[in-house]
Amino acid sequence: MTELVEHGHLFIGGEWTEPLGTDTIRVVSPHTEQVIGSVPHASRADVDRAVAVARKAFDEGPWPRLSLDERIAVVTRIKDAIAVRHEELARSISSQNGSPYSWSVLAQALGAMMVYDSAIKVAAAYPYEERRQGALGPILVRREPVGVVAAVIPWNVPQFVAAAKLAPALLAGCAVILKPSPEAPLDSYILADIAREAGLPQGVLSVLPADREVSEYLVGHPGVDKVSFTGSVAAGRRVMEVASRNLTRVTLELGGKSAAVILPDADPAATVAGIVPAAWMNNGQACVAQTRILAPRSRYEEYADAFAAAAGALVVGDPLDPATQLGPLVAQRQQQRSLDYIRIGQEEGAKVLTGGGRPAGLERGWYVEPTLFGDVDNSMRIAREEIFGPVVCLIPYGDEEEAVRVANDSEFGLSGSVWTADVEHGVDFARRVRTGTFNVNTFSLDMLGPFGGYKNSGLGREFGPEGLSEYLEHKMIHLPAGA
Repeated sequence: MTELVEHGHLFIGGEWTEPLGTDTIRVVSPHTEQVIGSVPHASRADVDRAVAVARKAFDEGPWPRLSLDERIAVVTRIKDAIAVRHEELARSISSQNGSPYSWSVLAQALGAMMVYDSAIKVAAAYPYEERRQGALGPILVRREPVGVVAAVIPWNVPQFVAAAKLAPALLAGCAVILKPSPEAPLDSYILADIAREAGLPQGVLSVLPADREVSEYLVGHPGVDKVSFTGSVAAGRRVMEVASRNLTRVTLELGGKSAAVILPDADPAATVAGIVPAAWMNNGQACVAQTRILAPRSRYEEYADAFAAAAGALVVGDPLDPATQLGPLVAQRQQQRSLDYIRIGQEEGAKVLTGGGRPAGLERGWYVEPTLFGDVDNSMRIAREEIFGPVVCLIPYGDEEEAVRVANDSEFGLSGSVWTADVEHGVDFARRVRTGTFNVNTFSLDMLGPFGGYKNSGLGREFGPEGLSEYLEHKMIHLPAGA
């Protein structure tokens, strides 16, 4: 039985503060469908208060004026505390969004720690100031913190995405207002506690759980200098629209419909073993999931059988059970969305190779079987629209030109992979696919390199020096000749 977690305060500027509103957010377990926690729902007045203290912290406070080494010391303490409390964070996340606990330990909690660690390495080596010989004389180019950041994070990987925004923003010297999703706000209270103990100065960090209306108010607030958002394409468009009223800088990490392309010379066993966890990762609730598997027609039946068997063997159940490989979806609406797409796929003429409904014996909880569609044409809705559930398409192709064409025939461009016996040929293939991240014979996300999307998958980059640059302004100072 999951212990009821109730919080009565908001974390504003580093202090636990009475909310100015009276609304609350009830957190519901996707496994039991029972309430497992509650937090205050931040109001517009709470946003005003958080922005005011963030503005003061940035405009007048010590944080952006500390040395880089001093900021690194604080962020290092945050990273180290996450490592110590990673099991607590993982349990909190799995309880809220249904992520399998084993996956939450690695990707949600320890993954967040790795994000902080990588950001620290990047920040330590970053050129914040450099001299150049300009066309008219010497110049000094500076990179300075952008200001107050609104970081809006989703429910599927809350700590990982929070780290992707907080780590570079804090290291750059920004003040941050973190806006967790109403489906998964509980772990953000653990993070707030960690940040407070790490010694962040007053005003530098606030945590405001809220719904879309209050989120829009935050995004459109004239006191915010930058918005960093992760979520759906539709929500990203709205964020950009609202932020544009103040010409607020925006970074968007949005959806995906990534293709895993199997070339004819690939090793079947290694390929299936590599793609399955990447296709059904986090219950299919991952923007980078490899949800379109492209198999050569010459070996299509072989791969159809192998993927159906592997997906059908995934252990579905209680997300807090360490043996579980696929848990429930975060909410009933997400369960229904997946079931609707399964119906749509069948109506379009695709064939269910495995799954296709609710798992037997799990009448309670928002579960959907790991589902694989075969005989999928890339024009079908199930191949074009992001389902965000455990529903994957197997698409046959003829020659390699067709494989490239199908991989690129998408409004998204976030991730992808190619599987082949010839790594160099795989790299050549990767160069032809218009997507922000690509893998050859593997699936990973390296936090020392840039991550982000082409096309409707987003704007800007996270991780690496490119990600840190998103939280910096560039200034040119002209110097006199001979300086």
